[in-house]
Amino acid sequence: MRILVVHQYYLMPGQPGGSRFNELARLWADAGHHVTVVAGSLNYATGEVPERLRGRWLVKEQDGPVTVYRCHVPSSYGKSYAGRMWAFFGFTLSAASAALLAERPDVVIATSPPLVAAIPGWLGARVRLRPARLIFEVRDLWPESAVTTGVLRERAALTRLLYLVEQWACMTADKVNVLTPAFRENLVKRGLAAAEKIVFVPNGADAERFTPGASGNGVREALGWGNRFVVMYAGAHGRANALRQLVEAAERLRDRRDILIACVGDGPERKELESEARRRGLENILFNGPQPKERMPEVVRACDVGAAVLQRNPTFHTVYPNKVFDYMACEKPTLLAIDGVARQLVCDEARAGLFAEPEDAEAIAIAIRALADDPATRAEMGRRGREWVLANATRESLARRYLQVMEDLMRE
Repeated sequence: MRILVVHQYYLMPGQPGGSRFNELARLWADAGHHVTVVAGSLNYATGEVPERLRGRWLVKEQDGPVTVYRCHVPSSYGKSYAGRMWAFFGFTLSAASAALLAERPDVVIATSPPLVAAIPGWLGARVRLRPARLIFEVRDLWPESAVTTGVLRERAALTRLLYLVEQWACMTADKVNVLTPAFRENLVKRGLAAAEKIVFVPNGADAERFTPGASGNGVREALGWGNRFVVMYAGAHGRANALRQLVEAAERLRDRRDILIACVGDGPERKELESEARRRGLENILFNGPQPKERMPEVVRACDVGAAVLQRNPTFHTVYPNKVFDYMACEKPTLLAIDGVARQLVCDEARAGLFAEPEDAEAIAIAIRALADDPATRAEMGRRGREWVLANATRESLARRYLQVMEDLMRE
């Protein structure tokens, strides 16, 4: 089977970030399928374009067995939210040309965000002498999440246009894959897709790389963690993540010199958060910046608790944060300041973490104290988390599920 994936954030080798499709593509290729990916040329961790890609509209490369078209993304991406919208538009054009140049696929997967990935995905599938099957994947509800976080105004012309693109993408796709059950409910409730059109292949963890292990692996010394009890947040530092709540929690934990909050990753709000922590004279919160992808299993193993936090926002009741699967795979309990389906999965179903109200710094500080003072409970949560991942969310099992969806679609 020939599979074409349109995914702006498909990682370059060694680049930090969500590697779900890197792993799925590799597993599909290892199973004998021909996989091509249309991706952006920007390194989203640094905001820079690698030298080999600068000034190029399209560059065709090999990432192991996977063929990758690196497509131009305007340099405005990391400068402002308006700049990011312009960069999405630029990627839409370059990705459209790549999707049309690529070898004719049997199945196309267009994964959102950005929502406009649906456009080159549709072109790659439909503008063919023999059209391909099309799967539109919803990793996040756009533009709804942009509206509820304040990035877009609800009644703005751009917002209305994006809602129309979302409707069109769901309508024209043969199947819609959602990463959480709540996304399915949302799409059905709004009449964007019938329940039988929606499939559910969620996120998961690479349980062969993210494994339990000793925390004394050199990472603590390199990142300045020392022997303290470390609650680590790994991920984006943007408006939706609301990491100020971790700064506020650190303020409430001044008396616990044995506790450190470590933030790993990058984003538009990182500098402001670092300045705020310095202004308050906080020595119990560090911003370690992005780490190479291959190092992340060691970084997770080095912490005591993994944190997953988002803005207090009803839209985020529908999401599973990717990072919790990696935490659980490494037998690390999760401090979860996200309500909704993530709470149901981590705290109720897997019983692998402790919930605190989002953007409630006092509740987060209380939860951190409780976890720091109860090593037996932490160990039990970690054990249950790993067991849940192995039973429900390994990359291998999810790759097989996705392949089954594609094969069923080919037979219909």
